[in-house]
Amino acid sequence: MDIQMLYWHWLVLGILLIIGEIFIPSFTILWFGLGALVVAVALLLVDMPFSIQVLLWTLSSVAFTVLWFKAVKPRMTSSNISAEAHDSAIGESGQVIKEPTDTTHGRLRFSTPVLDRDEWEFTCDTEVALGDRLYIKEISGDLLLVQK
Repeated sequence: MDIQMLYWHWLVLGILLIIGEIFIPSFTILWFGLGALVVAVALLLVDMPFSIQVLLWTLSSVAFTVLWFKAVKPRMTSSNISAEAHDSAIGESGQVIKEPTDTTHGRLRFSTPVLDRDEWEFTCDTEVALGDRLYIKEISGDLLLVQK
């Protein structure tokens, strides 16, 4: 059985998936819809068998998903954090769940998220032990400078 899909089939599928994202708020169906649109454009340019179409759809959907979650989304969340949010985090306390060593940073856990994260790596000028309560002195990128 030979399956024949034309460019407009992929175009309709892509549009339906993108519209479906409105009703299913997972923010993943969008990337499959964009992948279908890539296949529709490719079919306009080059005739290809169905197996290659599905492969192209899969690869482009995965590429869009990885690009979103690994590159775009982290940049958007870090740029959305205002100076006021940084200032309000100063003085918050967290509990040591991993002691720092000479080669690694320690890890703090907060009871309420600080800048949208429950756990942070930290560095401290004084000796700390597991379970100690430390206070944020400064935020430097993804690292907290803390004090007892």
